[in-house]
Amino acid sequence: MKLLEGKVAVVTGAARGIGKAIALKFASEGANVAFTDLKIDEQGLATQQSIEAFGVKGKGYASNAANFEEAHNVISEIHKEFGRIDILVNNAGITRDGLMMRMSEEQWDVIININLKSAFNFIHAVTPIMMKQKNGSIINMASVVGVSGNAGQANYSASKAGMIGLAKSVAKELGSRGIRANAIAPGFIITEMTAVLSEEVKAEWAKQIPLRRGGTPEDVANVATFLASDLSSYVTGQTILCDGGMNT
Repeated sequence: MKLLEGKVAVVTGAARGIGKAIALKFASEGANVAFTDLKIDEQGLATQQSIEAFGVKGKGYASNAANFEEAHNVISEIHKEFGRIDILVNNAGITRDGLMMRMSEEQWDVIININLKSAFNFIHAVTPIMMKQKNGSIINMASVVGVSGNAGQANYSASKAGMIGLAKSVAKELGSRGIRANAIAPGFIITEMTAVLSEEVKAEWAKQIPLRRGGTPEDVANVATFLASDLSSYVTGQTILCDGGMNT
């Protein structure tokens, strides 16, 4: 039997990158997968088709994760369409890097809204559903910079540290209802966001990583699958660093 057979997962910001890798891994393990993105374009439709290729149900929903009302509406649609929600992965996120003394209020607000408030929105929306089911797994995508901080990323680091604190608090609030909440803190992962870096910069990053390589979206998806499945039934309130030992 597959690890996620018959479960329904919601993954935000999953038309591409790490979110897409998680959605596809979940599908390969038998989960029906609903995913959101700001818009469902050709990439989003391709992701939906890739999910369905595993013989499960897949559907993309256009939604602004940072909007409270839209998040609730899309969760309501997904619940109606799929019948239940067992897994929520809060993956939606962007960067707007800059040194603190030059950072604009807009740079701060947009990161907090998209990276952190979106997780609040979706957790708030799925909580009544999971409470009624008396089970559920919530996974927040954090970052190693949410653990250690990073110069030039005060806004991003704060949002990802918030994702960790949010997961820990939700774990304590909802554990008695059979709902688990954990965070994953990826390190240097090769995605579209990091692909723009020069080979020299990537090589320097690799030197700082004990495993001497950047991670792949699939590396993160494997950790997410563990947290989504019953293999982690006694794991909650934790942050798993998926960073090749970078933050050891």
